[in-house]
Amino acid sequence: MAGRIRVGIGGWVYEPWRDNFYPAGLRQKDELAYVGAHLTATEINATYYSSQKPATFASWAKAVPDGFQFAVKASRYCTNRKVLADAGESIAKFTGQGIVELGDRLGPILWQFMPTKRFDPDDFGAFLRLLPASVAGVTLRHAVEVRHESFDDPAFLAMVRDAGVAVVQADHDSYPKIHGHDVGFSYLRLMRTQAEEVAGYPPAAIADWAGQLQARVGQGDVFAFFISGAKERNPAAAQAMIVALK
Repeated sequence: MAGRIRVGIGGWVYEPWRDNFYPAGLRQKDELAYVGAHLTATEINATYYSSQKPATFASWAKAVPDGFQFAVKASRYCTNRKVLADAGESIAKFTGQGIVELGDRLGPILWQFMPTKRFDPDDFGAFLRLLPASVAGVTLRHAVEVRHESFDDPAFLAMVRDAGVAVVQADHDSYPKIHGHDVGFSYLRLMRTQAEEVAGYPPAAIADWAGQLQARVGQGDVFAFFISGAKERNPAAAQAMIVALK
């Protein structure tokens, strides 16, 4: 089934963006609405560090237009642990904190692992089984971002495919470039924006990535976020990508 391509950044509060993305004088409380008007998605980073109130998620949903979606970064207490199989309580707390208040603005959940976290088939398989298919009647989509080369393993790819979980494709100098199976949506994190490039990436690179996104959308929704790198350039990179996709 064909999907939709959404392009965004990480969060919406970042001081340097007030110099080159947000208009001068824009109130901080209006920054999310500005992101919603100019991009089509963003990652919520605050949920990685602490729980949020249901009313907060509801207010975020109201700030953005129809079609815009939030990827929600899972709590570090779920993923930054020695034994992933013990994460059940933390996962339940995270998924039950009120993310459903995002309504149709809820995109995938991002489960990010430390670069030092190695692939342990039994433990990682147990973790995947803890991920709920839904919460309060709302279907959840899960994506895992693994950063250790040990995950470049057919056993890992088969495991996430069978679980219906997407593998994040990272454009990064040191993280492994792992391509997961089609599970109905794709998740990309593009992390090599350059300060000397006005749009973060050279025009040819933007065009190449746009082609890759268009090649995936036939299998479902595609989410692409410009993260890290020269962070001040990420909104410009996202806008350039949106233009390239038209």
